[in-house]
Amino acid sequence: MSWPRRCALVLAALVVALIPMSPANAHPLGNFTVNHYHGLRLYPDRLDDTAVLDDAEIPTLQRRATVDADRDGTVSPAERDRHAATTCRDLAENLRTEIDGRRVTWQVISGGFTYRPGAANLQTGRTECRLTATADLGAPTTVSFRDGYQSDRIGWHEITAVGQGVGLRDSSVPTTSISDELRAYPDDLLASPLDQRSVAFRTAPGGTATSEVAEPAIPMAGPLTRATSAVGDRLNDLVGSGRLTPLAGLLGILLALLLGAAHAALPGHGKTVMAAFIAGRQGTYRDAVTVGVTVTATHTSGVLVIGLLLTTVSSLAGETLLGLLGVASGLVIGVIGAGLLVSVVSARWSRRRRIRVEMPVHEHHHDPGGHTHGHSHGHSHGHSHGHSHGHSHGHEHHRAASRRRGLIGMGVAGGLVPSPSALIVLLGAVALGRTWFGVLLVIAYGLGMAATLTAAGLLLVHLHGRLAHRVGALSGRLAAATPAVTATLVLIVGVTLAARSAGPLLG
Repeated sequence: MSWPRRCALVLAALVVALIPMSPANAHPLGNFTVNHYHGLRLYPDRLDDTAVLDDAEIPTLQRRATVDADRDGTVSPAERDRHAATTCRDLAENLRTEIDGRRVTWQVISGGFTYRPGAANLQTGRTECRLTATADLGAPTTVSFRDGYQSDRIGWHEITAVGQGVGLRDSSVPTTSISDELRAYPDDLLASPLDQRSVAFRTAPGGTATSEVAEPAIPMAGPLTRATSAVGDRLNDLVGSGRLTPLAGLLGILLALLLGAAHAALPGHGKTVMAAFIAGRQGTYRDAVTVGVTVTATHTSGVLVIGLLLTTVSSLAGETLLGLLGVASGLVIGVIGAGLLVSVVSARWSRRRRIRVEMPVHEHHHDPGGHTHGHSHGHSHGHSHGHSHGHSHGHEHHRAASRRRGLIGMGVAGGLVPSPSALIVLLGAVALGRTWFGVLLVIAYGLGMAATLTAAGLLLVHLHGRLAHRVGALSGRLAAATPAVTATLVLIVGVTLAARSAGPLLG
């Protein structure tokens, strides 16, 4: 078979692989989330709450050891009921509900816990709780409700409220669930999830009148994010399939490469600053390869270590760990930028001092008998030559070492925050006894990320070279300013990334 036909066959297989086999049930913000729903119903003598917790794949995996109390590897109906009762009790204790300023106490009527199929043959956990609280709503009242259960976990938070024999006024939440009580999230992967954690409204006795509230506006993700989600869903299907064929394995690797490249193309990975760093330091192909190798090694080892931590430490919140790594990545970039800026300022200061010291002194003597000139030089040529050679050699060595440290630091920063999708395929492969395949896919993820970041750097190097060739005299001034601009850009981006990652942790 000719090479064109082989390439066409591989491309056709890849296209078929991208066609979803089943509808995706993606969780907003990814596979680390714990999602909440509260359906409030108000009666003249009580409040009822249908509370639902939908745990994504990683929290479900972490809590399995807690649910499986006897550690026999199988969750029995009794263990599920016990877990549901404990969870519902903790949830009820963390709901703060007040009627005219007086707090009411929730009681658990019933609870249930079930597992549902998730990505990459992993499971998700669903807890349903029926709660009630005694209340006198026979007269006009003011009701406030706030969910404080696991408030540190990110996820979808939804509240609905409806009256039965009680009218609601000034309610800010709808009467029906737009997610079917966390059973069906919007088709598009969300840029940010619904975040309704509290509600307050007035009630009036009699009737069922409820203030009409429009469904909340939810920002949708862009085309690249949606395409990345589709590729990730298809890869999860391949990883979780019962039978792994050589063709499916090859397609999985290709999809992992594509997904890693797309993951690096999304905002938040410092592509621009890495490319600017390589160009600003007059980077070469070797520098680009150094960054790529470092990104791959850091991302692969990071996913393996984090996967181990998440499966052994049940109390560790995955999104918190990723946030800390994001802060660390931003700080690494910021430190590199600060070091570059200090180096640029120091080099310019040293150059000016050297020019002042080495500048020849001209003495002019005028007398009535004639005009004479005397020239005095502070350094002999022999001394100047030897000093210049030694100083230049040490300076070049220092700059080379600084360059290597900066390149490696940039690679580490680029691969420090792992892709949640890579974690899912790794954990899914491990659960099916295919650890080697999961590690191979994680390596492919890292290579895809490295390819995107390296390509961005090489493109900027190429454009910089062409501009320098065509612009002429202006390029000299631009070249002189490039190190300072690059250092400032690296510093600003590093601080911005660290601050953005720290925001959710502090909030």
